[in-house]
Amino acid sequence: MKKSEIVELLNMDIEGEHAAIIQYLAHAYAMGEGELSCEIEAIAREEMRHLDWLAETVTELGGVPSFTRGKMRQGGKTVTAWMKNDVLAEQDAIKMYREHIGLIKDARIKRLLERILSDEMSHHGDFVGFVKEAAEEKMKDQRGKRDDRVTRMLDWGIEHEYTVILQYMLHSYLAPNEEMREEMQDQAVNEMQHLGWLAEKMVSRGGHPHIEHSKIVRPKTPAKMLEADIKIETGCSTVRQGGPRDRRQKAQEAIDHDSRPRAIPRKSIQ
Repeated sequence: MKKSEIVELLNMDIEGEHAAIIQYLAHAYAMGEGELSCEIEAIAREEMRHLDWLAETVTELGGVPSFTRGKMRQGGKTVTAWMKNDVLAEQDAIKMYREHIGLIKDARIKRLLERILSDEMSHHGDFVGFVKEAAEEKMKDQRGKRDDRVTRMLDWGIEHEYTVILQYMLHSYLAPNEEMREEMQDQAVNEMQHLGWLAEKMVSRGGHPHIEHSKIVRPKTPAKMLEADIKIETGCSTVRQGGPRDRRQKAQEAIDHDSRPRAIPRKSIQ
């Protein structure tokens, strides 16, 4: 099998991992705080590790990792239904990894895929258990339909952070040296934390987070990569009104204002 053909298969795996990460995080955030949501977030982190291994391998083979998101299993009005979708997502992954292990002859890459397959089989068992747990505890969707200035700001922030994460990760694999690569990945980890905080805040306010991203810039030189990363963070070389930093500041101001104790009207005292 040619390197280009292996890259194509591994990029399919990356896209599947990407879809699983977002599907699982969306379910975890929608449940609100609790033990089950923490366990699902831990599985999502393992899928992130798989994506990283696969992307590194694609880069070593001279390819470019795909950051297109694969098909997600969405739908369902209850936590139990979501967990059933997650079981199906793991079944999809197990089937695909088995097929790719059979097609790829490179011993090192086969071992990598076999390691990932082992994790996916474990995740499948976890989610089967989560179906039962969610049903027994009658767990409910904690999201609401609130749509106001703050929730719209939070939604913008979620989209921004998701886009930045993908762009930083892609650029880290294209970086010319290890120092730049590590720096980009550290930044991506920080943005992942921000995305989680924003989504959790959205749910706690009765909103419904939408984890979608905007266009990712794919420059071909390190200088252009850095320019793109500076631009996505600041909007331009100088912060202008309406740019990302300005909107983030307004979002925080709106949240702070909304959280302040309200004065009691005089009529209610009388």
